[in-house]
Amino acid sequence: MPEPPPGPRRADRSSSPSPEHEGRAARRKAAKRRHGRRGGSHKAGEGAAASSEPEAPLSRTEARRRARARKPSPAVMLSRAIGEVFITTGVLMLLFVTYQLWWTNVRAQAQAGKEASNLQNEWASGKRNPGAFEPGQGFALLHIPRLDVVVPIAEGISSKRVLDRGMVGHYAEGALKTAMPDARTGNFGLAGHRNTHGEPFRYINRLEPGDPIVVETQDTFYVYKMASMLPVTSPSNVSVLDPIPKGSGFTKPGRYITLTTCTPEFTSKYRLIVWGKMVEERPRSKGKPDALVN
Repeated sequence: MPEPPPGPRRADRSSSPSPEHEGRAARRKAAKRRHGRRGGSHKAGEGAAASSEPEAPLSRTEARRRARARKPSPAVMLSRAIGEVFITTGVLMLLFVTYQLWWTNVRAQAQAGKEASNLQNEWASGKRNPGAFEPGQGFALLHIPRLDVVVPIAEGISSKRVLDRGMVGHYAEGALKTAMPDARTGNFGLAGHRNTHGEPFRYINRLEPGDPIVVETQDTFYVYKMASMLPVTSPSNVSVLDPIPKGSGFTKPGRYITLTTCTPEFTSKYRLIVWGKMVEERPRSKGKPDALVN
């Protein structure tokens, strides 16, 4: 049987790849497809690997430069210091206001209450006080029923000994000396805080003509009726304490009472004055006056 021509045989071998060749091509295509699907993750992995590599050590110059860059500038440090000063100042001011408006009242009211209790105990026990009193010594009680005020009266107007302890003070020294309630004529002058330290005279501006003001001593109740008010005057106007006080409306000698305090509230720029005229002198043996009973 004759052999086939050599030409066609060679052509058949080149056009029909071997199974081994086809297998390699298929594997390459499959690898390409897998590479396309996983390319992103390979890149991410490569980036993570790159980022995890340790950085090269910095030179001294570069390290100092970076340290200076991290350090706050003088302007930033100054602004921080100013802010801290403002905060500290604000806290201190808040504490001071709390002390002035709250704690001084608590303390002074406790001190005044103790002094009033001591006075009443002495009177009940029959212990008699001398006619002249030492500076700071309590000797009477002031009642202002309309304002629900009951406060001790002490000799003198010292802030430390009298006023800051929640009491009202009797003008009893030097050119400001005024009469006592039992004097046949004269002006019984009293001073008291309007704000802080017990603030016994805070609302005396609310008094109206005819309102009773009662001074209670060991032996006697002295009842005054509010007569007039001077809303604003200078602290140097001491004529309001005269035996016939100027501006009160009184024109002849009598038995008067004068209450003085600061105004406007929370300042000491001016003085507020209230005057009263005695209408009754009642021995304690006859009981309380109507002003303290009704």
